[in-house]
Amino acid sequence: MTPPLSLPDSEVFTHEAMHTTFCLRLIGEDAQLVAGAARECLEMVDDLEGKLSRFIDGSDVFRINRLQAGETLYLSDACHQCLLLAMQAHALTGGLFDITAGSRIAHRKASGSGPLPALTGRLVIHPDVAAITCESPGREIDLGGIAKGFALDQMVARLADWGVTGGLLAAGASSLLAVGPQAWPVRLGGELEARQIELTNESLSASGTEVQGSHIVHPVGEGSEAGYLSQRVWALARSAALAEVWSTALMLMNREDAAAIAEQATLLHAYAEFDGRVEVLK
Repeated sequence: MTPPLSLPDSEVFTHEAMHTTFCLRLIGEDAQLVAGAARECLEMVDDLEGKLSRFIDGSDVFRINRLQAGETLYLSDACHQCLLLAMQAHALTGGLFDITAGSRIAHRKASGSGPLPALTGRLVIHPDVAAITCESPGREIDLGGIAKGFALDQMVARLADWGVTGGLLAAGASSLLAVGPQAWPVRLGGELEARQIELTNESLSASGTEVQGSHIVHPVGEGSEAGYLSQRVWALARSAALAEVWSTALMLMNREDAAAIAEQATLLHAYAEFDGRVEVLK
């Protein structure tokens, strides 16, 4: 049996949101302040879900996906920031991270196979005004690959304001963000052999096919499971949003391209499982 990880002493707070469980392990001298910080951060997650979820009637993304040609929608600052970050991620990954592939993601999750629908339409995100314009309909926004990491990143400044000196923030088992000087041990579980690393002021995101199957789709190709880099990859970055972006993009690459793009400065480290063992890509 694998021994449990020895984590720093902390107060633990959990909350269900964004179709996962958020778990905050927080360190601070005043327990009441730590509890207040956790409460504010988890309330913020609910607020972000109400803006970023494509499933919630009236959310920013719900309304974006129903725009007609020529219509402009004014957005919340949070949604606008997340969309701009997603645009930067699209450029960083050579187009492999694409939040406008919502119709393809929905098709893959619903049927699991078959030809993916073609991506049509064009949305324009205004860089200096919190607004988006639909030039032609067809694109559907899905922020599922970045919203949880974005939410974790938004917590960092609030925790400092409350006097929290360190913590490990998690959105499910796939997105972790360590803050403060403490080192947080994390185990990357390969089927035959695991690898243990430590996180300090950095984020780890995992993507794979074990839980949701072949749900990660290519913005251009068919994106079948056979075309994935591995059954599971892990990406480390300074921000949780970027870690999520990279873990998604790496899944859609071959091994040679993954090793080459791993030299990107925004990607600190990367790992993938091959033949049941976790190997270093960067």
